[in-house]
Formats: sequence, structure tokens, C-alpha cells
Amino acid sequence: MTKARDTANLTGSGVTLPLLDIDAGTDIGAALVDADLMIVDDGAGGTNRKATMSRLATYMGTKIGGGLEFISSTDVSNAATASFTGFDSSKYDSYIFTLGNILPQTDDQLFQALLSVDDGSNYLSASDSYLKGVDQAASSGEAAYIPLAYRGIGSAVNEGLNGEYSLICPHLNTTTYITGFGLYTRANAALGGLVSGGYALGKTKAATIVDGIQFKFASGNIVSGTITMYGRVNS
Repeated sequence: MTKARDTANLTGSGVTLPLLDIDAGTDIGAALVDADLMIVDDGAGGTNRKATMSRLATYMGTKIGGGLEFISSTDVSNAATASFTGFDSSKYDSYIFTLGNILPQTDDQLFQALLSVDDGSNYLSASDSYLKGVDQAASSGEAAYIPLAYRGIGSAVNEGLNGEYSLICPHLNTTTYITGFGLYTRANAALGGLVSGGYALGKTKAATIVDGIQFKFASGNIVSGTITMYGRVNS
């Protein structure tokens, strides 16, 4: 016989929350996603209600704050460029890009970054769009790109560029800087494939709000490599 207390919690469509026994349930068997539901008590001694996992993510963001958040990753395969747009100044102050074994199609090529002010519809590429910093292999001055390596990168397997680069506060209407460091094998037979390292040193020449970045070699496609974008959370 069903107890009177239990009957009060039965409905025509199922069992109300007070009778729910999650221990007897089946594991979801997959990663949680935003649309998955959970049960919460709406205030101490309040009403049991459902909520999506996306609400939990929002709540955790208000409590944890700061740190890096994964945005997207691209495995480049014989492409002229790799571009990232959709910057969100309401969430991120700056962006970090990690580059894994970026190989050129053509040997001995410089790897470059170009910036956009119209969400990737166009990229600044005039001869005076940027100011690049001085390096042992190049002088400072105006340029049509920001160099991420000042020497040519080798195109053989395992000679690609590996590094981490930051785009600093692109949402501010000031000059936007790129900084970072990478390691790669130089395409120079006389040096026997010398491992080299270099800093990215550059910024937009004019004050502007940046909302896109494009990576490319000076000549030829990007044969392979992985570029991952992270956002530095601003609260």
C-alpha cells in the first residue's frame, strides 16, 4: 500500500522532486553540456526548481574570476592564413595564442600577424600599419605586419614555430600591442639548422579598436600546425 505522504507527491506525469532518487538513476555517460538540467533549492527552505548547466557556469564565473578561458583551436592544413575573430570585451581584457609546430610551405619564411578593425572583413596591411621593434636581425620602423619571428623558419618536419603570444587590451582605443616568444629551427644550411628564438615586438601605428587577428607566412601556405586562442577573463 502506498503511504499517504508518498501519494501527495505523485502527479499524472511522474514523480515530484521530493520523491526523486538520483542514486537509482543511470549515469549520463557523456560530458555535461549547457542544456543539461540540474535541481536546485530556490533559496534556503525554498522551492525545488530546475536549472541548466549554463547557469552554473555563469555563477562560477562570478565567484572564481580571472584566469584563462579556452575560446577556440584551429588545426591548420595547407591554408594561406589562420584567422580569429569574435573578440568579447565584456569578458576578456587580453588574448593569448599558442602556436604548435607551424610549418611553412616555402622554406625560410617569416611568420606574421595582421590585425583587423572590422571583425575580420579586412586586415591592416598597408606599409605603415604597424610599428615593429628592433631585433638582432631587423631594425625597427613602420611595417605592413607584426613579425612573430624575425628569421626564416625551416619547412622540414619538426622545424616549425612553437610559441605563445599575447594581444594586449585590443578593445581599448589606443595602439594595440602584440608580445610573446617563440622557438623554431632556422632555414640556414650553413648553420646546420640552428634552433633559434625570438620575441614578437610590434603594435598598431594608430590608435584603434582591434577585433580580429590573422596569422600567415610572408610567402606560401601554412602547411600544418595548431593555433589555440584563450581569453584572459577580466573579472
